[in-house]
Amino acid sequence: MPRVALRHFASPYAPPIAGCIYFATATASVLASRFEGGLAFIWVANAFVMAGLLTSPTAHWPRLIAACAVGSIAATAFFGMGPAAALPMAIINMGEALIVAVICRRVLSDHVVTGSFKPLVVFILALCGVADVVTGLGAALVASQVTPVGFGASWLQFYTGHVLGGLTCTPILVMVRQGECRRWWRETPRAAKVEAAILLLLFALTTVHIFYFARYPMLFAPMLPLVLIAFRVGHLGAAASIVILALIGGVATLSGIGPLMIIPASPGERMQAFQFYLALSFLLSMPVAAELNGRRRLFKMLQDSESRFRAMAEHSGDVILTIGVDGVIEYASPSAAEQIGCAPGLLVGQSVANLVDPQDRDAVIATHRRALVDLAEAHKVEFQPLAAAAGHDWCEMVTRAVVDECGRARGVVSAIRDMSRHKARQRALQQVADRDSLTGADSRRTFLEKLDAEIVRASTGVRSSLLFIDIDHFKSVNDTYGHGAGDRVLSAFVDRLRPGLRAADSIGRLGGEEFAILLVDSDIDRASMVCERLRQRVAAPVALDDAGQFVAVTFSAGLVELDSLMSRSALMEAADKALYRAKHSGRNCLRLAA
Repeated sequence: MPRVALRHFASPYAPPIAGCIYFATATASVLASRFEGGLAFIWVANAFVMAGLLTSPTAHWPRLIAACAVGSIAATAFFGMGPAAALPMAIINMGEALIVAVICRRVLSDHVVTGSFKPLVVFILALCGVADVVTGLGAALVASQVTPVGFGASWLQFYTGHVLGGLTCTPILVMVRQGECRRWWRETPRAAKVEAAILLLLFALTTVHIFYFARYPMLFAPMLPLVLIAFRVGHLGAAASIVILALIGGVATLSGIGPLMIIPASPGERMQAFQFYLALSFLLSMPVAAELNGRRRLFKMLQDSESRFRAMAEHSGDVILTIGVDGVIEYASPSAAEQIGCAPGLLVGQSVANLVDPQDRDAVIATHRRALVDLAEAHKVEFQPLAAAAGHDWCEMVTRAVVDECGRARGVVSAIRDMSRHKARQRALQQVADRDSLTGADSRRTFLEKLDAEIVRASTGVRSSLLFIDIDHFKSVNDTYGHGAGDRVLSAFVDRLRPGLRAADSIGRLGGEEFAILLVDSDIDRASMVCERLRQRVAAPVALDDAGQFVAVTFSAGLVELDSLMSRSALMEAADKALYRAKHSGRNCLRLAA
């Protein structure tokens, strides 16, 4: 529900006008319903204060409260219980409105007290269950001191009168201040306006007949049109009906006319009976109307959401699927034909797993199940489609749960997009990262990963070997001929080694002129023979430039057979020590690890 824009009393004339309205309303209530010399049996003035507080920023509360407090003091002093009770009753009246406003503001984050069920219930409980119970004690104490009416009777008079005024008038005043009346008039079709006017007129005529002309007590008769108005017109019509019922029935009861006259009681007691009847009418119509209004808003939001979803799904390059809890596709967007090579109509009714390559189905099903459990998060999974359009060999699916009104998952919405180009870029970047840019040998990281995998294989009985190689006197090549010549030597060195290795073997550059060769399925004897063949392959001089300069290349090597009981670092250290011995043995030779 959107947050309501709060109105305020910005004009300097607003507080005095509010005070005058409060004074006039309070005076009318005192003059019309102060039957027993105590408190008034009807009190609607505080509804104006509550509506003002509930629809304005807290910074403007003091001015409104002060102005209405002055109006309360004047009405009580001149027409009510006298000057002695004026100030205490003003504090009590303002306290009632303030308690309701504070509770509603604390509980309702959007500051709405009408229009949906929960806010209306909060308002009713704040008014009837807290504010009027507490302030009624203070009012009864004051009234019992300055009037002949006892404490209990005074509390009942205050409670029924203020509850009646608050329930009857506050909702409609709040709607007016929040602009709902203008919005309803602007947005409602003419036919609906005519229908609302006819229903309210018939309700008013029915109420007039019941209270002024009916020969039998028929207080139940307005209930049917009241409920009908709540259904057809909404919470605004229900609030207007309650005001009509209060005005017509209240005036008739105050005048000694109507079905309540059959009660053998005082005018005050009859008024309390009418208040009870009016409260029941309010509780019958307003919560129903508020709940219906909330459902209308929800339905409109769902319609808007559905329209946005359809527009995006039908014009998006991504494939949009709605999938049931059981994994069966309920809707597929038109882009399915282009992205995953299948017409949307053929997808509906199929399991989403049927679109996925068998090796990726478990991951897709697991993601679907996670989405049904973790409702607040979007879940991603990459997969290869079973039948893909040309060039679409990888897809990404983003899945999020769709929940019902009880917060339970009733399926998911999934967006599938083509990831083929992204995967191709990833592979290209991975290849760049896996290779030494100068020589084309494996990078240090890639070679060590292969070495780790081969150490694991060694635990199954496979015999492989690790060969460390260092180019002899490479520093002198750089110093004599320059780094460009050194780069040519490194590149030519690897090019000559590679044909002497099998496809399963790997050569990696560890740094500078240091290389390592992983000889798969080769024990120490076979690896030694491979090393000698490699020495012969690199023996021919390497051209340093186009001018005909050549340099002879030799290398020293250290060899170790892989042992699964040794760590990677221990094996590399053993090969390095063997290489060190080869260098100190005259170079251009192979030494085995001890």
